[in-house]
Amino acid sequence: MSLTILFIGGTGTISHACVRRALTTGHRVTVLNRGQSALRPLPPDVELVTADIRGDDVASTLAGRTFDVVCDFLSYTPDHLARGVSQWRGRTGQYVFISSASAYSKPVARLPIVESTPLVNPFWQYSRDKAACEDLLMGLIRSEGFPATIVRPSHTYDGGMTLTAGGWTDIDRMRRGAPVIVLGDGTSLWTLTHASDFAAWFVPLLGDRRAVGDVFHITGDEVLPWDAIYTELAHAAGVHSPHLVHVASATIARALPELGPDLLGDKAHSVIFDNTKVRSIATGHAQKVPFWQGAREIVAFHDAHPGLQVVDPVADRAFDALAEAALG
Repeated sequence: MSLTILFIGGTGTISHACVRRALTTGHRVTVLNRGQSALRPLPPDVELVTADIRGDDVASTLAGRTFDVVCDFLSYTPDHLARGVSQWRGRTGQYVFISSASAYSKPVARLPIVESTPLVNPFWQYSRDKAACEDLLMGLIRSEGFPATIVRPSHTYDGGMTLTAGGWTDIDRMRRGAPVIVLGDGTSLWTLTHASDFAAWFVPLLGDRRAVGDVFHITGDEVLPWDAIYTELAHAAGVHSPHLVHVASATIARALPELGPDLLGDKAHSVIFDNTKVRSIATGHAQKVPFWQGAREIVAFHDAHPGLQVVDPVADRAFDALAEAALG
């Protein structure tokens, strides 16, 4: 069945892959955002509606339009979400809100993580805001039957993004033979999901009545320790034996406070997800992009786009100091 789908967003890491998957599945796709992305250009079959989702022109730009499904990738606070709900109440059969698996309780009390795992993250405001958005939506589902679906991605990537705390600075340090800082002792477990795999599990939820009023996280099935993640990136960058130095996440956060919420509120904790629920609807797809392959995609994409190879001098100096302190 072909659906009319509006993507609010559509050029981000996750949303762009979902747009492409929806098109190949035969759906009619409209994207609402502020304009084309040079990094992730939209396919030619997409209808692009250019508007600022936070601006006053959105209501008039899409006045009278209805869609079978609206996918909201750009609501980060309850105020954002409340505005979106008010715009699309009565104009869509399903409103899909993209939340975050980082909202799950940290530290994690029990593994694997399931959708009923509590949402309590004392470290990261972004995660608390996403949980507050979910509270708002669940209240509307119960009180008025608002046709919402909540989806929680975890760490999802494509070639256009790096994955480690230092971003491209880490890859650059690997290639220079400089020590690279790895959080903790390198053995905590992490789940990475390629955006194309996420999209393959996400799109079947669209228009499926079994998904309305419910919550799903979507992640890959591959679980890796952080040392393995850094090592695969190094191999992809042509470095056989990277110099990995282990430093406590709290120590990294003190040296680089901007990394603190993400590290302490998410990456410092081992995470393993039970994906039974989403797989019961999105049947027939197994993870196709293992991280060794994804790491090579990341490095190749950045090598082909030198403008993305940004080395942060502040982080670079901080990593030198952390390595010196750790190595004595």
